[in-house]
Amino acid sequence: MVWSAMTTMRGAPAAALLVLVALAAGARAEDPYHFFEWKVTYGTKTIMGTPQKVILINDQFPGPTINCTSNNNIIVNVFNMLDQPLLFHWHGIQQRKNSWQDGLPGTMCPIQPNTNFTYHWQPKDQIGTFYYFPSIGMQRAAGGYGLITVHSRDLIPVPFDNPADDFPVLVSDWYTKDHTVLAKNLDAGKGIGRPAGLVINGKNEKDASNPPMYSVEAGKTYRFRVCNVGIKASFNVRMQKHSLLLVEMEGSHTVQNTYDSLDLHIGQCLSFLVTADQAPGDYLLVASTRFIKEVSTITAVMRYKGSSTPPPSQLPEAPSGWAWSINQWRSFRWNLTASAARPNPQGSYHYGQINITRTIKLSTSKGKVDGKERYALNGVSHVDPETPLKLAEYFNATDGVFQYNLIGDVPPAAGTPIKMAPNVISAEFRTFIEVVFENPEKSIDTFHINGYAFFAAGMGPGTWSPASRKTYNLLDTVSRHTIQVYPRSWTAVMLTFDNAGMWNIRSNLWERHYLGEQLYVSVVSPARSLRDEYNMPETSLRCGKVVGLPMPPSYLPA
Repeated sequence: MVWSAMTTMRGAPAAALLVLVALAAGARAEDPYHFFEWKVTYGTKTIMGTPQKVILINDQFPGPTINCTSNNNIIVNVFNMLDQPLLFHWHGIQQRKNSWQDGLPGTMCPIQPNTNFTYHWQPKDQIGTFYYFPSIGMQRAAGGYGLITVHSRDLIPVPFDNPADDFPVLVSDWYTKDHTVLAKNLDAGKGIGRPAGLVINGKNEKDASNPPMYSVEAGKTYRFRVCNVGIKASFNVRMQKHSLLLVEMEGSHTVQNTYDSLDLHIGQCLSFLVTADQAPGDYLLVASTRFIKEVSTITAVMRYKGSSTPPPSQLPEAPSGWAWSINQWRSFRWNLTASAARPNPQGSYHYGQINITRTIKLSTSKGKVDGKERYALNGVSHVDPETPLKLAEYFNATDGVFQYNLIGDVPPAAGTPIKMAPNVISAEFRTFIEVVFENPEKSIDTFHINGYAFFAAGMGPGTWSPASRKTYNLLDTVSRHTIQVYPRSWTAVMLTFDNAGMWNIRSNLWERHYLGEQLYVSVVSPARSLRDEYNMPETSLRCGKVVGLPMPPSYLPA
């Protein structure tokens, strides 16, 4: 929906909003603006045979696709008609110099019920497939998510021909319990259990196949943008009698290898091309859970134009075991010859030649705190304070809100009691840092670092040691933002902390995230320059300790 500048729920003068639009139109004439108005409400959907409450955006589930081009300005005016505070996070969008728009409780005050807030962000120097979701509590389990597609500028060549069409594939595990019930269960020390099943683009098995979800013409090639937008389960995706040509992964063009099927872990996105080169008919896109004892499967029909032939009755088999998945990950390679957005700073794709200045090893753990289970990183289970961390830092009001570096760069001794507190570490601006995730649990985990793309250099069983670097891919691992950590295994990533702001490092398993398996990293530019970070927008919401405080001095001109 196009945003009308005259519409507001806070009673802001219409003239002020028109000024905002005028400034937006003239500030960066080379970067177009896209305006959206989102009305966020509850609705009732019968997805797994039981009517339940779902979060809708403009009466849609999934929400509207944000379809844009690299560096476009995205203006989203969010009207919160829920009975709870609300924030949207733009998963994988780096928010260069702009953690003010990141949409997490550590960076922004929530949008209160019956009020609105306008986000303004750019996919700066980015292309690819991403998504958004509501980030407070367990709201993510109720929907409210949608696709973000960022196209290359017209003058930038793409390493494959334009597809005949571009298809969304948002796959999610699904719970029939209300998201508030899931949160109460976690607060009471219970788990959320296994999901009831899978959905594709918000539809169950029956609705995803009738009418067909995807329509194709023989001989043409189509792009499928697939994201795992769930909260618990990894899945494998495949297509009856068709090969998948991998072309993009979380904002990076990949070497174009062909696969029978692809594993996606929570929070990951990729694109593959499918050529309609089979006999005209119906064929099934298949997604099934991985690494869960009771497998859930969902299919969606891809129909050739004019087809009246039903899909084959036999589904292609899913792979089994961890080794297969690890070996597939090792086959993913970055397309170093493609002309596309590169990680900042330019040249950092030679990541294997940059000296590591610091290694941070983050080990997950779980344990009882006051009789209730919590998850932690290096012994601290994160708790969101009333005042967002970024605002407390910006206003120099951190006393009583959080302390920096409660954890060290190595995990504490085994058996150390878990401490509950806001978990914030500091990183020196523009340093090249190695982050090692260790997962001692029996189930898979995935981790995301906000504000950045990183190089997932290596992974392996057991615990990490400096000798593990001998196994790293230091040439062409894919630059991405989310990576899996297999059970009782480690994964190492490398990145330059050149994006000033307050950034979340988190588990994407939302049960673990909710129970504290996350932290924030503060990256401060000592120059206090607008070249490195934007000032806090005057339209930003305020809450907690910073209400009524005078605005800090502006950062210096670039």
